[in-house]
Amino acid sequence: MRYVYLTIFLIVVLGVSIMGFRGSISTRSPLEVFPDMDHQAKYKPQAESAFFADGRADRPRIPGTVAYARTSGGEADGSFLRADQAVFEGKDASGAWVKGFPTAVTIDPAQLLERGQDRYVIYCAPCHGGLGDGNGITKQYGMGATPTFHDERLRTLAEGEIFNVITHGKGNMLSYADKLPAEDRWAVIAYMRALQRAAHATPADVPPGHKSKLGIK
Repeated sequence: MRYVYLTIFLIVVLGVSIMGFRGSISTRSPLEVFPDMDHQAKYKPQAESAFFADGRADRPRIPGTVAYARTSGGEADGSFLRADQAVFEGKDASGAWVKGFPTAVTIDPAQLLERGQDRYVIYCAPCHGGLGDGNGITKQYGMGATPTFHDERLRTLAEGEIFNVITHGKGNMLSYADKLPAEDRWAVIAYMRALQRAAHATPADVPPGHKSKLGIK
């Protein structure tokens, strides 16, 4: 009989351990054998922290940080506020493509071109080539549909529409919004225009101070 009671006891213990006290209410936290990092130390928004000298838990963005996109277009730039439609969408107040460059990005033209050349070499030259003629390194590996920037259609295309292509991509070209902030996209377009100008330059375009060096009268 003793073994019968022991067996019943073990069955009850086993049943409770598997099923638990169904329907009962407990104020105690359940036992978690494998918490899987469910509970971690963390700071709440705007909480204090003794770790940082200013006592703030929420840290200000590091200067130059590119905030990830939160718009349908997928733009990524240094601020979530994109109030300037010309700068961030390439469109004017009427919704037409911007022709020329927004004033906000042309404060220092020389610096704009230098930045554009730097970004162009990294992101554009592999396909479009160093001269913008579509003869990039990718052409040697089968990509033969890359257009030349010196085509009349692209030479007359509004800068705002080019900005839109860089932002959203077109055809085989994917969006570069996650790699180039809006200001860098305009810089790339400025350098692209410089390449187009250079490819169709005439002696009249050479500054007077440089004509003698090139043997131009």
